[in-house]
Amino acid sequence: MYKDLLPVGSIVLLKGGDKRLMICGRVCCPAGSEVIYDYSACFYPQGIIDSDHMYFFNKDDIERVFFIGFQDEEEMLFRQNVLNQLGKLKVVDGRMVRDEE
Repeated sequence: MYKDLLPVGSIVLLKGGDKRLMICGRVCCPAGSEVIYDYSACFYPQGIIDSDHMYFFNKDDIERVFFIGFQDEEEMLFRQNVLNQLGKLKVVDGRMVRDEE
């Protein structure tokens, strides 16, 4: 489900957007939300300014990929051992947990 996600550091433009974003997190849930998103991101090139300028979106929201982030052995192992094994997730009491349905 999450195996095809872009690595951290990737630069994208969202559909209908006019400002590029840099991916800084994957498989995340904003505080106080029950929605799990594929990505969190910040403005590029500014970086993380504050929590009000973090953006959450899914891979289907991406219009264009400008740059694919750094990929080394550690990234490949993370994908293989974590992202590929996550399965379906849900939020329970503010925490992401596996959906065993």
